[in-house]
Amino acid sequence: MEKESKNLSQEQNIQASQAQPSPSEVRKQKLIIAGIVVVILLLLGILIAGIVFLLHPNTPAEVTSRIRDVFIILMALEFLIIGFVLIILVVQTAKLTNLLQNEIKPILDSTNETISTLRGTTKFLSDNVTEPVIKINEYIAGVQHVFNLIKPARHSGKQKKKN
Repeated sequence: MEKESKNLSQEQNIQASQAQPSPSEVRKQKLIIAGIVVVILLLLGILIAGIVFLLHPNTPAEVTSRIRDVFIILMALEFLIIGFVLIILVVQTAKLTNLLQNEIKPILDSTNETISTLRGTTKFLSDNVTEPVIKINEYIAGVQHVFNLIKPARHSGKQKKKN
């Protein structure tokens, strides 16, 4: 019994620690978000500078075409990377679906079955054990009360003899 309560308290502590991220995790998350924001702002700055440079009237056509070609190549590489990431995302989604269907659903089904069995057991015990014991206790208490009313009190007789 004592081990069960220790295990329960340990599980509750683990769940509480998982629910609230530690300060180092919060700091890591803030750094990641800040890094993403910096990269996005840097890319936007480069894009705006490139557009301004290409639209400038003194820029030769040959430079503009080279920059355009490099930009097209970079966009193709970006699309390849996005496609690769999407493939990974689809594979991970398929794995998650498989996990839910083949591992977690049977656990939930067996848990529901166990709960139904426990519900039936408690109903059976309540109907066939607890209620009869309560009724017997009621009858015994009633009989004791009747005997207490009928028989004379022992304490009152001793008190009369002393006076």
